[in-house]
Amino acid sequence: MSATQTAPVQSVPAPVSFTAARLPRIAPVLVAAIALAAAALPVLFLGWGLVAWAVLAVVVFVVALPAWARVVEGRRGAVDRLMTALVWTACAVAVVPLLSLLWTVVDRGLPRISSTFLTYSMYRTSLDQEVGIYHALIGTLLITVGAAIISVPVGIMAAIYLIEYGKGNRLARWITFLVDVMTGIPSIVAGLFAFALFILIFGPSYRSGLGGSVALSLLMIPIVVRSTEEMLRLVPDELREASYALGVPKWRTIVKVVLPTALGGIVTGVTLSIARVVGETAPLLLIAGLTTRTNFNLFDGRMTTLPVLIFTQNANPGIAETPGGMRPGIEIAWGGALVLIAIVMVLNVVARVIGKIFAPKTGR
Repeated sequence: MSATQTAPVQSVPAPVSFTAARLPRIAPVLVAAIALAAAALPVLFLGWGLVAWAVLAVVVFVVALPAWARVVEGRRGAVDRLMTALVWTACAVAVVPLLSLLWTVVDRGLPRISSTFLTYSMYRTSLDQEVGIYHALIGTLLITVGAAIISVPVGIMAAIYLIEYGKGNRLARWITFLVDVMTGIPSIVAGLFAFALFILIFGPSYRSGLGGSVALSLLMIPIVVRSTEEMLRLVPDELREASYALGVPKWRTIVKVVLPTALGGIVTGVTLSIARVVGETAPLLLIAGLTTRTNFNLFDGRMTTLPVLIFTQNANPGIAETPGGMRPGIEIAWGGALVLIAIVMVLNVVARVIGKIFAPKTGR
């Protein structure tokens, strides 16, 4: 007899899934809708306001979405959902007040904007004459340009010394320390310095836009130095070494290689420094003064800027023409605030355009 041998039966391995269970794509939207509805119930019964409703809805959303993800996706998915919700919440907390501020300024300032408002000064030749902010626009432009002329060359050359010549130097370490100190000084201190300087030189009655430019330059220089410093550090050393290998002297390497490579970032830093000081009020009240006339002379005479005008008009708003209406000084202040925000926005757009134009060209 021959024994019959049977082949062993091999078990079929179970299929391995490389994808974990996931919530549907619309899960955040569904949870957000449920959170809004759930938060509306106590708000309606307790008489809370809109802000309380939004805060309660955010809390419900941040708790409910990770809890659902914990059941379906596991612990890692729940942690990911929680951190994503917190990030979006932080973004909303930062953006909502900004949008509210912009809406308030546009809503209250836009009705005041007109050709007369932008082309007339506060100086009246008759009681029924319209007034505007032309003198403050000219003062803001001249003082800011004067501050940029003073601070931009000083800041860029100081940064060049710190990066290209002063590595490990004791003087460079002291300059860095002083720049850090100047970054945090209050603007009123810069105004007091400019006020004391010009009073000692020209006498106690001297007021001019040049003094305001000097005060603002003290606030601009640290920002220009720091931003230029960081941009120069980003320039690869290989570019410098290649230039030196061709026999190009160091100063020409800086002018022709290093600065053009970092020009986009430098221009952005300069524009940010201008946007930082264009809204300063305290130093200009001290040294530039206040006037209702348009002054084109930066070196003599009082000169008004938009922040100073906004401050003084809000402090002395006058009497409303109709009972319960907005007082004229408040209207001018809101209109000036809108124009000031528009100037800062234009400066930022110009900085981005210039940065893209002068940025190093990449590609093959």
